[in-house]
Amino acid sequence: QVQLVESGGGLVQAGGSLRLSCAASGRIFSINAMGWYRQAPGKQRELVAAITSGGSTNYADSVKGRFAISRDNAKNTVYLQMNSLKPEDTAVYYCNADVRRDTVVVTPSRYWGQGTQVTVSS
Repeated sequence: QVQLVESGGGLVQAGGSLRLSCAASGRIFSINAMGWYRQAPGKQRELVAAITSGGSTNYADSVKGRFAISRDNAKNTVYLQMNSLKPEDTAVYYCNADVRRDTVVVTPSRYWGQGTQVTVSS
């Protein structure tokens, strides 16, 4: 099995910063892309940022220039640095990882964390 554990959420005032972490553990041969999604009340889950194993990144337009995704491949961990936070960033943030568990199955499986709440007050 593979587990993803997120940390770093909380309550912050508008204009503040938070750093989310997500560590993957368990039966892991390799991890392809990792990413962060968020879901606000009454809205669909949306992609915030993603990063490949080689370090290529992409971001939602709404967070470009404010958020930065990074990863530590040795620790199977992905981070999301969130700056200049706005009330509209309030949501539950979920990380995911596309994991190969062994050398036999080439196609990775996507795993999700349990989510961490980020609340930005105005």
